[in-house]
Amino acid sequence: MFSTLHFLIAIVIVTVYTLPLMVVQEIALRTGLFSDRIVPRLWHRLTLRVLGVRVRMEGRPSRARPQMIVANHVSWLDILVLGSLDGVHFIAKSDMRNWPILGTFARQQRSVFVERERRRTSPEQAREIAERLSDGDPMVLFAEGTTGDGNKVLPFKSTLFGAAQLALGKDKSGQVTIQPAAIVYLASHGLKLDRRERSTISWIGDLDLVPHLRLVLAARPLDVEVRFGAPLPFSAAGERKKIAREAEDQVRAILVQALRS
Repeated sequence: MFSTLHFLIAIVIVTVYTLPLMVVQEIALRTGLFSDRIVPRLWHRLTLRVLGVRVRMEGRPSRARPQMIVANHVSWLDILVLGSLDGVHFIAKSDMRNWPILGTFARQQRSVFVERERRRTSPEQAREIAERLSDGDPMVLFAEGTTGDGNKVLPFKSTLFGAAQLALGKDKSGQVTIQPAAIVYLASHGLKLDRRERSTISWIGDLDLVPHLRLVLAARPLDVEVRFGAPLPFSAAGERKKIAREAEDQVRAILVQALRS
């Protein structure tokens, strides 16, 4: 039985290890004495354990660089789920910058914050993402531009796929690898989620973070699966709308297969 006491204990535990890890990460960023990917990955894994979220991976992301991972988006938990698997960096909404704890770690993980509603800022944002791609940083793009209900994939927005093409101007390989990935929320308490339950677990609209965090804690153990699709080569001559559709089709097919199995 989940209670307010369990909720407070979870918050205290996360706080206890978060503060020293932030200090360690800041040292990594300022000095370069060790990789700045180690601490974020550790934090994501610890926090998933505290929240009772169990992650299973099917397939592997490509090791080719430059690489952009494009995924569906269900919840703020998606960041922890993908962040726990590899040393990735995120393309995140600008309002996330000011979130407690998650926002700070997003900044320390060198996320790129974008304002999707302001079209005139898109070229500048795309250039920043392109620089990171050309530096060899795997970037995660939640291509729907918003969160869905976990039962279907919304149309992918192609604008930021253009960043992959900009990266080609600085990279000698001649192509960027687009890696589709489907995030699937499968079960709670060991029982398979139905469509309504999965929609409840998702984080849609203006739902505050704290009430949703309580909901996630009440659902534990929560089983989430990340399934990677076939890598898509994207060259300078490619069309960003076409590659966006191909990635969307893969993610949708993978999600449907996972929910039916």
